[in-house]
Amino acid sequence: MQRSSQKIPRTLTLALAFVFLLIAGIGPVAAQTDSAQTENADPSQQTRIIEVAGLIDPVISDLILTELDRAEADNVLAFVLQMDSLGSVLDDDKYLELATRLKDSPVQTAIWVGPTGFALGGAGELLGVVDVVGVSPGSRIGETGPARLPDSFPPAFGDATTRLETFSIDANEAIAAGITPATAADSAISPIEQVATIPLFLTSLEGFDASAPEAARFIQLPLTSQFFHTMASPEVTYLLLIGGLGLLVFELFTAGVGIAGLIGAFCLAFGCYGLNTLPFRTLGVVLIVLGVIAMAVDIQVNLPRAYTILGLALFILGTFFIWDGVTMSWVTGATGIVGAALYAYIGMPTMVRTRFSSPVIGRKWLVGKDGEALSAIGAEGSVQILGAAWPAKSETGVGVGQAARVVGVDQVTLVVEPI
Repeated sequence: MQRSSQKIPRTLTLALAFVFLLIAGIGPVAAQTDSAQTENADPSQQTRIIEVAGLIDPVISDLILTELDRAEADNVLAFVLQMDSLGSVLDDDKYLELATRLKDSPVQTAIWVGPTGFALGGAGELLGVVDVVGVSPGSRIGETGPARLPDSFPPAFGDATTRLETFSIDANEAIAAGITPATAADSAISPIEQVATIPLFLTSLEGFDASAPEAARFIQLPLTSQFFHTMASPEVTYLLLIGGLGLLVFELFTAGVGIAGLIGAFCLAFGCYGLNTLPFRTLGVVLIVLGVIAMAVDIQVNLPRAYTILGLALFILGTFFIWDGVTMSWVTGATGIVGAALYAYIGMPTMVRTRFSSPVIGRKWLVGKDGEALSAIGAEGSVQILGAAWPAKSETGVGVGQAARVVGVDQVTLVVEPI
């Protein structure tokens, strides 16, 4: 009766884990926003503003394209992106579609970088396709890398485009470089102005009337889309990946499938979604997985040894090599590495000791078995019994390579004497 009662939660847990994996495989649907307008608002006098924070991923791109469709259908005055982005993770086709729509839209398009933000990489290159650009003091633009857009698009920053492939500049430097409304009048380069706040920036848009009903309307990601956008950041994806792997290994050393396995499956599923969205190196992911497996080898004998050191080394290398083209905060990487070390040296050994100290699962059956000392055994050491390494201690002392016999068990440690 007890056996069958254990199967029900296990089945439920596995079913829930499958649902989480299915959700991660499907990913977010096209973003939706509330299109309700103020009763007396005139769309032709309205400016719609979208906050673009973090990497430009498919979730952000879908929101921009969906809202741009609505803006064009309503014939609004302007469509503005409030930018604070370190780059784009869109594929070339999706990025070209986004840039083309912003460039060819009949609605006035604009980007304001601020309040103290960035427009780097693919986000910076988009500044060259809109009608008006504003940069707040303290914000930076550039570091675009090689152009992603075809020759039919003008250079994003005119004569300074090549320089800004590897460098970033602020608004004052942009104006000093000649990227101004004056040069924009004779070319397709977007006018760049230094504007401290977005309300002030809106006044530079042609036809903007601050007194009009709902003159500025801010549009945000729906909760579901915001969730998936957050999951696809390098920091969150990395922590979800290593957290999921750690919890699944933990579950291997406990009886049955429980809450740790469910949470681990959840973390790993959304970590995989993040990997599917972000540019990553397969080598980095493989190194992290191999590192966790190597640490698990020593966890099963409750004795951190060479495999633990090897596992941590692989884990650290994987942390440094996992991302390709996007950056991750060093704080996140350090947190993951320190967490892995504590997990291997303190967390899992403590759990294993607790488990094996129970009266149901013990090591008393090893009493009387003979083996060989793997290290000098005194207050602590290790002995090989039946082909496996075990933590051991001895009151009389046992030398390296000397034959030893198990005479007792002290919790998870074998008590041995030389033969």
